[in-house]
Amino acid sequence: MLNKILKHKFKILIAILIVLCFAVIRAFENKLFYDPFLIYFESDFKNLPLPQVEFFKLFCSLVLRFVLNTALSLMLIYTLFQDRDILRFSALLYGFFIVILLGLFIIILECFPEWNWLLFYVRRFIIQPIFVILFIPAFYYQQQNLKK
Repeated sequence: MLNKILKHKFKILIAILIVLCFAVIRAFENKLFYDPFLIYFESDFKNLPLPQVEFFKLFCSLVLRFVLNTALSLMLIYTLFQDRDILRFSALLYGFFIVILLGLFIIILECFPEWNWLLFYVRRFIIQPIFVILFIPAFYYQQQNLKK
């Protein structure tokens, strides 16, 4: 076990640095991004109306945050697997998901403001690196099955 850790120490160090970058984005989210929903969703939002938003500023902020998380996620996936096919497939999935999620976010925000609980979850998938948490075990499992 120790030999494996020492063999992959550079890979582990890079992975730790990427995870720390995720933590920095999360720690400074109030200063880095415009998001009136940060405070809104910390309260008992189920009975509150949606806050007033500057739509273009919010949209750009969400896209920027998703792009930063995606770039870090793709770096982490490539660091762990060293496979360009997995990297391309992941990038394709991220592209697909951003289109779907931003579309849903806009539709809910503009047409269904009473669905704030759904807006909470869609926004969560946009601003948090949830997909990398799902992709890494899936790609690892796939690699293990291909070795058998």
